[in-house]
Amino acid sequence: MPDFEITVVGAGVVGLAIAARLSEKHSHLVVLEKNEKYGLETSSRNSEVIHAGIYYKPGSLKARLCVEGRDELYALCRQHGISYQQISKIITATNDQELKRLESIYQNGLANGVGLEMLDKNATLRMEPHIETVGAIYSPLTGIINAHELMDYFYHKSTNDGATVQLRCEVVKIERTSGGYEITVRESGIESSFTCEVVINASGLYADRVAAMAGIDIDQVGYRLSFAKGSYFAVVPSKAKLISRLVYPVPRDEGLGVHALIDLGGRLKFGPDVEYLSDANFDYSVAESKRAAFAASIRHILPAIQDEDITPDMSGIRPKLQRKGELPKDFLILNERERGLPGLINLIGIDSPGLTASPAIARYVETLLS
Repeated sequence: MPDFEITVVGAGVVGLAIAARLSEKHSHLVVLEKNEKYGLETSSRNSEVIHAGIYYKPGSLKARLCVEGRDELYALCRQHGISYQQISKIITATNDQELKRLESIYQNGLANGVGLEMLDKNATLRMEPHIETVGAIYSPLTGIINAHELMDYFYHKSTNDGATVQLRCEVVKIERTSGGYEITVRESGIESSFTCEVVINASGLYADRVAAMAGIDIDQVGYRLSFAKGSYFAVVPSKAKLISRLVYPVPRDEGLGVHALIDLGGRLKFGPDVEYLSDANFDYSVAESKRAAFAASIRHILPAIQDEDITPDMSGIRPKLQRKGELPKDFLILNERERGLPGLINLIGIDSPGLTASPAIARYVETLLS
C-alpha cells in the first residue's frame, strides 16, 4: 500500500488550489514545496489581476479556464473574505492602427463570452481623462485580488481537510513503480523516499525539470520552458490618482504590454515588461537602468508621467512555452497515461492567466484523474 494517494509537487497558487479541491475527497494527499513558505515565486510576483478572458484563443484552455476561474474567484472572495476589487479595465488605442487591432481583440473577447464595451475617444476620456486614447475597450469584469490571501485560503482549506503541506522539501527523483510512483525528496540535505499512486506536477518554473525526472523527454514532447522576467515600477503618490482603474495598451509583442496597475492599497504601478532570460538563474532585482525606457512606455498611455516619477518596485518570472518572438501558447495540462505514466498529471507553461484560472485548473485536473 502506498504511503500517500496523491502527491502535488509545488505549493504555488495552482498547486494549492488543486490540493484544496482534491483534499475534499482524498485526504491522504501531500503537497511538496522546496521553499520555506508556499507561494514565494510566480504566484506572489505578478500583477494580482483577475483577468476577464479577453485575449486568449477561443476554445483554448486559457480562454475556458480563465472565464470559469474568474467567476469562481469572485465567488470565493465574497464567501471567504478574500480581499478583492472589481475595479474594471480599459484597453486604450493611441492611434488609428491600434484602433483596428482593438476591434479584433474585442471580437476575440466576445467569442470567449466576455462582456465588453467599445468606447469612442470621448467616452474613454470621460472615464479616464488623463490617458492617451482614440478609443478603447471597457472590461467591467476585470479585477484585482490579494494573491497571498487567496493562497492562505487554499492552504487552510487543504490542511483542514487532512492534506499535508511539506515545506523546505525538494523533489529530486521520481520513479515509476508497480503501484504508482516513488518520490525521493531532499530536506535539510538529507534524502528520503515515499510512495504514492498519483503525482501532480504543479511546480511552475520547475515543471519541465520535474517532468524530466519522471522520464519524459521534454525536448521531444515540447515541454522545455523559457523564462520571461517582468519588472514593475511604482509611481510617486502625488500622481497615483491620475487613473481610477487598470489601463492597458494594445499589445504589440510578447505579453500584454506595460500597463497601469492599481493595487488594493491604492498604489499605482506599471509593468511588467518582458525580458527573456538566458538560463534559470532567477534574479528578482529591478534594474534602475530600465527607468527611462519604462517611463517612455508609460507615457504611451499616461503622458503625465516623467522619468523621475517612477522607482523600481518588484519583478516576477513567468514559465513560458513560447520562445521569444513566437505566438502565445496554451497551457499544457495532461494525464501522461499515453506515455506509459498513468497517474502523472503535468501542468506545463502555467503563466498568465494562471492565478485567475487556478480554481478552474483544479477542477480540470480532477476530471483528468477520474
